[in-house]
Amino acid sequence: MTQTLTVGIVLKPQGIRGELKVKPYTDSAEDFSAFSRVFLDGTEYKVLSVRTGGGAVYLGLKGVADRNAAELLRGKEIVIPRDEAPEPEEGRYYVADLLGCDIVTEGGKILGKLKDVRQAATDVYTLFDGARDILFPVADGVVLAVDIEAGTITVDEKRFYEVAVL
Repeated sequence: MTQTLTVGIVLKPQGIRGELKVKPYTDSAEDFSAFSRVFLDGTEYKVLSVRTGGGAVYLGLKGVADRNAAELLRGKEIVIPRDEAPEPEEGRYYVADLLGCDIVTEGGKILGKLKDVRQAATDVYTLFDGARDILFPVADGVVLAVDIEAGTITVDEKRFYEVAVL
């Protein structure tokens, strides 16, 4: 497991007082209210204010006093220490923990490694089978089990091939 988690990306400055508009990678934009500090490019920033609206997060950070300072952070990923992150709900996982897991069938056949997760109404996983990328939605009945400790995601083989984009 990684020691840090990427929780968002700075989209742009918001206003003239150094506030940042952030695209959250968390399940809820309100999750940012629990963070007392964040890291951007390895630099620690104390969180002074958090507000949400329209699916975005607006952050005020100590040391980012004006629009010019905020502009320098455009496009930077926001990272937090893993031990400061809230525990995911039952049946939910951090993307960082899923990446690199083997995708296997219930019979033990390895289909490939999880390469990417695209978040949407139904997440879309990309696995690499050694030769090509295969996309598949995490639709009902596709993913049977996730074992982070073992590094495996078990799928129903029949259902997988029904929904996979080969």
